[in-house]
Formats: sequence, structure tokens, C-alpha cells
Amino acid sequence: MFRFPGQVAITLIIACVSAGTVCAQAYPSKTVRIVVPFAAGGGTDVIARYLAAGLTESLKNQVIVDNRAGANAIVGTELVARAPADGYTLLFVSSPHSVNPSMYAKLPYDTLRDFAPVSLIALSPYFLVVHPSLPARSVKELLALARANPGKLSYASAGVGTTFHFCAEMFKDETKTFILHVPYRGGGPALVDTLSGQVDMSFPTLSAALPHVKAGTLRALAVTSATRSKLLPDVPTMQEAGVKGFQFTQWLALLAPAGTPPPVVARLNGALNAVLGSKEMAEKFQQQGFDPFTTTPEEARKFLAGEVQRYARLIKARGITAQ
Repeated sequence: MFRFPGQVAITLIIACVSAGTVCAQAYPSKTVRIVVPFAAGGGTDVIARYLAAGLTESLKNQVIVDNRAGANAIVGTELVARAPADGYTLLFVSSPHSVNPSMYAKLPYDTLRDFAPVSLIALSPYFLVVHPSLPARSVKELLALARANPGKLSYASAGVGTTFHFCAEMFKDETKTFILHVPYRGGGPALVDTLSGQVDMSFPTLSAALPHVKAGTLRALAVTSATRSKLLPDVPTMQEAGVKGFQFTQWLALLAPAGTPPPVVARLNGALNAVLGSKEMAEKFQQQGFDPFTTTPEEARKFLAGEVQRYARLIKARGITAQ
């Protein structure tokens, strides 16, 4: 029977919607793998494993973590970019995901085009801490000291191109100060030398800074998030401390390969909201220094694009190159 083009289009739309509904209802029917592009045992890996356990329960299907570390997360990220777009191979990313496009001349994937964001997962602030011997009890006093002695003060980072490094460089850029960068091979050694006074300051995560601030072996001058930390409520935000507009947090997100059916992405997003909305999961995250934080897929896409642009501007302005 002859059908007008409009009728054909309507039939196709109904068929596509029906197929999408069936796809969402059938998913998942086999093990879902979350690729973590970092070594096992770190804070990001711990959060991923909490998430996998929660999703296993929410989706009524096995969800596992697969660590594929290497090349500043590029190895695991490429694996997912090339995986089938069926929702069974996902990528657990953190801030370095948005740094790499500006740090490396060529990547084996496109950071934005080759992935379908599912949601942001969590946020974690950094703290500006100084050794107690430093005569600065506020950000204002620290800036006065730095400006009076350009290049004399130093800060430790976990290495060139790490979020610790970028946080400090953004602080220097915003405050127009010259503070010497001393890179280490990891956050642990950087914190050890801050504790010993070998360097004057650093920007550790909440979980790393908390015990030392409470013990008085480090002095916290500010937190880099938009609001104060519930665990250190007396420490002002950077904006409260006088660095207007300064905000810098580590973030975690879940991505799927580009082309993953929207109903599958929506199914995953709904499951994430259910998992991260539980009090038990929030407590587990907070023990690792993270606060659960969910978004829609489109909100996550816009956030990631903004982060790529922000890091690109900072890297260019500070002349940072991969080492």
C-alpha cells in the first residue's frame, strides 16, 4: 500500500523509539566493564570500585573494574574510545582527561568527540597548606610574603602536569605571584617534604591534608572549592580569603564510547543517581575526600568541554609542557 512521505517518517520514528525502549529494557544482559586508566589502589580506583559495587546492585547485573594504567591515562582511554558503543565498556575519568589534549601534541582519540558522557560522579577540593614555620596565617599574609620575596617561596606538587601542579599555577596566575615549583614523583613525597619544611607550601587533596591539619603539622589557609569543607569548616574558601573567582576541584566522571544508544546512556545515568543518592555511598565517598555529584549527560558534556578550554588557557599562559 502506498504511503505518503510523512506517514513513512512517522512510522520510522515510532520504530526507532520502540527499538530504543527495547534496548534500554534489555540492557544490561552481560557483564559491564568500567575501565580505570590508573593503577589499582589509588583514591580514584577505590571510588570506582565503590561505584561498580553499587551499580551491580542497581542494575541487577555484574559490573567490574578493569585497571588499564599507562601514559597519563591515555592507554585506558584509547581502549574505551575503540570499544563497541554498546554500554558494556565504560571509562572512569578524572581531571587529567581534560588536561591531556593540551599537554600532548597528538592523542589516539578525540577527548570530546569520541565519548558520550554519562554523568559527573564526584568532586573533591584541594587545600592550600603551609608549613607552620612560615610566618603566614592567612592567604593575604602569604601573598604579601610572596610579593615581597619573589621566587624565594616554594611549593611542592605531585609532578608536572598533575592537578596539584595546575592548582598551584592557577593560584599564581590569579594572584600574579612568583612561587618556585618543586615537582615530585607523586603526592606522597610532595606532602612529606611540605611536612618537613623542605618546601613552604603545597595543594594536597582533602583526604591527604586532613590528618596533618588537625594535628597542627600543617596550616590550612584556604580550600579551593566554592563552599567550605564540612570536615574543616574553619578554613575559608579562596574567594572568602580574597582570591576572587578562584575555584579548582578534582572531579570524576563516567563516559561511554561515542555512539552509545541514548536509552542505554539514560539507563546508566538513572542507575548512577540511585547509587550516589544513598547515604551509605556518600559516607564511603567522603572517607576518600570526595562528595557525590551527579549531572545529566548533557550537563556533563558541557562541563567537560569547559574544563578542556580552561586547562588549555592555563597551559598556554603558564608555558607548561609534558615531561
